[in-house]
Amino acid sequence: MKKLLLSIFSLIIAIGVAAQDVPQIDWSMEIKQTSDSTLQAIITGFIPDNCYSYGLKTYDDGPNPTILDFSASQGVEAEGDLVTVTPPEVIYDEVWGMEIEHFSSEAVFSQNFKIVAPYRIVCNIECSVCEGHSCYPPQREELVSEGGAASSSEEEKSGRKGALWALIIEAILWGFAALLTPCVFPMVPMTVSFFLKGTNSKLKAALYGLFIVLLYTVPIALIILLTRFFGGEAVSVGIFNWIATAWLPNLLFFAIFIFFALSFFGLFNIELPAWMGNKSDGKSGRDSLGGIFFLALTLVLVSFSCTGPIVGSVLIKSIQGEFFVPIVTMLAFSLAFALPFVLLAMFPGLLKSLPKSGGWLDSVKIVIAFIEVALSLKFLSVADQTYHWGILPRSLYLVIWIITFGAMSLYLWGAYKFPHEAPLKKLRPVRIGFATISSAFTICLIAGLFNVLPLKALSGYLPPQKQETVSSGAKYSDFLSFPHGLTGYFTLEEAQTASKAEGKPIFVQFTGHGCVNCREMEARVWSDPQVLDILKNKYILCALYGDDKTKVPEAEWLYKKDGKVLKTLGEINTYVVYQKYGISSQPAYLVIDYKGNVVKDLYSYNLSIKDFIEYLESGCVKF
Repeated sequence: MKKLLLSIFSLIIAIGVAAQDVPQIDWSMEIKQTSDSTLQAIITGFIPDNCYSYGLKTYDDGPNPTILDFSASQGVEAEGDLVTVTPPEVIYDEVWGMEIEHFSSEAVFSQNFKIVAPYRIVCNIECSVCEGHSCYPPQREELVSEGGAASSSEEEKSGRKGALWALIIEAILWGFAALLTPCVFPMVPMTVSFFLKGTNSKLKAALYGLFIVLLYTVPIALIILLTRFFGGEAVSVGIFNWIATAWLPNLLFFAIFIFFALSFFGLFNIELPAWMGNKSDGKSGRDSLGGIFFLALTLVLVSFSCTGPIVGSVLIKSIQGEFFVPIVTMLAFSLAFALPFVLLAMFPGLLKSLPKSGGWLDSVKIVIAFIEVALSLKFLSVADQTYHWGILPRSLYLVIWIITFGAMSLYLWGAYKFPHEAPLKKLRPVRIGFATISSAFTICLIAGLFNVLPLKALSGYLPPQKQETVSSGAKYSDFLSFPHGLTGYFTLEEAQTASKAEGKPIFVQFTGHGCVNCREMEARVWSDPQVLDILKNKYILCALYGDDKTKVPEAEWLYKKDGKVLKTLGEINTYVVYQKYGISSQPAYLVIDYKGNVVKDLYSYNLSIKDFIEYLESGCVKF
């Protein structure tokens, strides 16, 4: 009777305020793949200020509890009970005359499931939002997450089509944006120089673009097929990271760039064996079908470290059961990515059809050769950092660049010429312009060597500035560090221990020595005074390197279900981050609590300081 009277009283109050804004709990559901056959649904409710909601516990002659009902779900079987992730406060309620569980600010629940078919998770929520001694009418909400080919209404199918188009448009934008990233842009001069001597350039440029599209789409389709038929464990999410950071491919890329540079300097001509050539044009091996394919393959391989975000998301989607969508989005991405290179490949052919004037084409090739030498150091630097060889520190890197661009400046000013060139009669305005730019750039590099200029715009190319050892006693701090004098940890375990002791959220950075976008974020966003203040004072920092090749002690090796043993720090971090949070791309940022639960979802490469500050502040509030 007491419960009925109080409910009627609350309803009368609610009717009285019906004309006003009724506070609502903001509910959301996140699905995490915990293994090939299991998943976890995390339901989060953000409760308005000065309001509260009741817990799951049912009371005799007490308030209505919060109810989460998964009975409408399909293709899954619940494993275990619904878990309350955020412990409720137990408060004595004078109205009900008993101690009652209350949630304020946030309520988080989790439910584990076993996947038995293409799934559809449905969570029906019923809860009350209360303020003071008054409760509003029960709030009802349905959360739905699709994970397979479950039947759906026409409206739902239409929504999926709209989502597919959104993914396609996003993939196209990624493809165009990738041209401007530090690890892709070096291929621009190589493409231009490769096609300078080309004949039938339009056809061969089209073939170049086709090879790029096929090299991106076909392997991804094969990977998806493998995951489709053999499960997620059949594919290592670290394979792309290996291509971008292991010593073998990086030294190979370094050698390729130097090889091209020496050819452009005029030391020799690049020609492939005749049997690899196009029968219609067997005069030049480098202009053959095999040569074009080789250039496309080089472009695709060296671009992985910057195209990782979309490649990583494609892998995650394939493991979650989406089959055709990843292939379509990868096709859209590769078409957009290839288009600028096709146009660049066509342009040299148009240049060649123009009358030669003063050997200017030879000058273009020599300038490109200088640039190739400078850009080749990036690959050597990646291997040096991931394996901690210590052969190419930032100062030596800058000295080599200063010599390279200084020599290019003198060449453009006409101080010397190469043996195969005709004498330079006079400096033309265009050459003077490039000589001025090159000289100014060389001066900036000299200023950067002596720390007069920070060289933030080059952060993606240059090795990071050497930092002092951080967090005394932190594991791996003898060879890993944070930028800008920040301190933190390099294992989740130590960060979680510190978070529990200090009562601060953990800012997790999934990063890598070879991640150029990570270095740009640190140099151009983290360096902001307000960002530094938040990271230093409001967070426990944790950097997990996905490409570090340091071998950990045998006691810390990780044994996978397929029998493979992960022995290096990077392998272990990559696997753990993927298994826990479904992340395989860099940079990736998360805010978690000391239990490892996600407080603020993924934030990736974004050079907006304002957005990053909002993300960090929001993470603190939610924590």
